[in-house]
Amino acid sequence: MLYRSVFREGLLAGQMIVVSGGGSGIGRCIAHELAALGAHVALIGRRVENLEKVAKEIAEDGGKGDFFACDIREEVRVKETVAEIVSRHGRIDGLVNNAGGQFPAPLEKISANGWQAVLNTNLMGGFLFARECYAQSMKGRGGAIVNIIADMWGGMPGMGHSGAARAGMLNFTETAAAEWAPVRVNAVAPGWIASSGLDTYPPAMQQMIRSLSEHVPLARIGREAEVSSAVVFLLSEAAAFVSGSCLRVDGGAPNARRHMPLAPRKPAAVYDGFHRAVTPKVLQD
Repeated sequence: MLYRSVFREGLLAGQMIVVSGGGSGIGRCIAHELAALGAHVALIGRRVENLEKVAKEIAEDGGKGDFFACDIREEVRVKETVAEIVSRHGRIDGLVNNAGGQFPAPLEKISANGWQAVLNTNLMGGFLFARECYAQSMKGRGGAIVNIIADMWGGMPGMGHSGAARAGMLNFTETAAAEWAPVRVNAVAPGWIASSGLDTYPPAMQQMIRSLSEHVPLARIGREAEVSSAVVFLLSEAAAFVSGSCLRVDGGAPNARRHMPLAPRKPAAVYDGFHRAVTPKVLQD
């Protein structure tokens, strides 16, 4: 089986696209779809074994990709990594700023170090990688950047550090869209998505995770491929006049209101074109 993308074959042929956090979860799915559409994908992450595995999967499926070990929080290493990509491939046409991470904690329990660590990963790292891709390749020739943020509308109780960082990334997106044009800079905000990231949370959160669909108007949680297709659209020529925007992929969850409980309903139809998708353990029966 191959990736069942909704986009036309060869849509991204010849393009060089970087995907941070490409070794697992949503980033892995995005990398697969980009490669299936003809792009050469550069996978970025800290765990070489994960990157190597995804690069091997892409090659087995007939795609092209390589990988670069990089901690996006380290400015010098980011500069070196982007320089290496440009030296090897000549340019960078697109960047998917997907790397991120957080841990559950109420605000009063978050230390200064914990707060800074999450901001460094979800805000500083994305800024550094975008800045270097722009400065070293996209400036003067164009390109597209897609920043993956999160459903942080109205706050993010239990993960306030991540909410603050993601909100900052959205504002950065809007600013960069003005300062860096003609480079297009947009964001995608996933809601609750069935990806490997759900298995990183402690056992105490498992029941809550399994009940998330009850709070979504579309009566289910999303799939990685549904996020990936939004990213592909924003990278493609179809979005040639779209910049500074944020595309929500959340089933309408932020629009649900406590004063009007969601009535029982049939879950919306699923699009899952990712042939290598794996259901998170926490969602398995």
